[in-house]
Amino acid sequence: MSDARAVRIDEPGSIRTVPTEPTEPGPGEALVEVARSGICGSDREVFTGNRPADFVSYPVVPGHEWSGRVVEVGADVPAELSGRLVVGEGFRGCGVCPACRRGDNNLCATQYDETGFTRPGGWSNYLTLPARLLHALPDDADPRGAAVLEPAACAAAATLKLAVVPGERVAVVGGGSLGLLSTQLIAASSPVELTVVEPGERAEIATACGATDIREPEEAERLAGGYDAVLEAAGAPGTAALATRLVRPGGRVVLTGVAADDPRPPDPARLVLSQVTVHTVFGAPSRAWAHAVSAFTSGVLDPGLLVTRELELEEASEALRLLGQRRGSDVKILLRP
Repeated sequence: MSDARAVRIDEPGSIRTVPTEPTEPGPGEALVEVARSGICGSDREVFTGNRPADFVSYPVVPGHEWSGRVVEVGADVPAELSGRLVVGEGFRGCGVCPACRRGDNNLCATQYDETGFTRPGGWSNYLTLPARLLHALPDDADPRGAAVLEPAACAAAATLKLAVVPGERVAVVGGGSLGLLSTQLIAASSPVELTVVEPGERAEIATACGATDIREPEEAERLAGGYDAVLEAAGAPGTAALATRLVRPGGRVVLTGVAADDPRPPDPARLVLSQVTVHTVFGAPSRAWAHAVSAFTSGVLDPGLLVTRELELEEASEALRLLGQRRGSDVKILLRP
């Protein structure tokens, strides 16, 4: 462990690889040797300084998407957890506030606290965290795909709210990680049609994820009112409004993206007069993690389909640069600690 290292963002725009010492697990904790770490848009926001101040604490080791193997456990943790391949929830809910009590631990009423944003994350060789947050996986599970289970849990939270039933017409607005993972989970519900709205060159991977049709946003506008359920996963200006136009009267919409100062928000009059049900999702509660892990271990969900590039830990700044190339060929980039 003497050569352990981590990527640290000291302040916006300042990133470096530093030597680190693993933190011994205390009571109720586990020490994990990280196998793969993912990168997403929120990590880039930490680097650029665009993440809201209440949702990041500098300096920080990013990495809320990861997989790894438990190498040591603290007191009050079952010894059989040692050696297991695991993934871990990021939110550190208090467990006693009304939100946590009703199962919405991602909406904990205490101060925001999440691995990779306010606590050291997986852009490191080792990660220590509460064992209660861990989900054990089969020993033969793919650590590459497992590292993408955090966004898959967010997709699971969205698709559980969308509640697709067999035979429905469904659209997913956005062909990034969240949209493609949602597409896989929705496809398992046997919709009669599953359209992914995505500008760019991701038709092949969207089809592999279960899409039956791929549409450019301009084309999709002509399909307004044609879908029973629509999931928005792009977070770009106008995509929330597009999602609410695509759904039929009485249909369901789930919004997961955040477009700051959107000049084209959804039309409240249409929502009311068409009696559209709108849900929103921020992160993933434990029940969504359990759903995503179950789908992964059963083979219904294959997050590995999204992995387009793997880089070494020291190449984190290059990974962030590639991520910043909007509509690039990369979907999910992993780091190899």
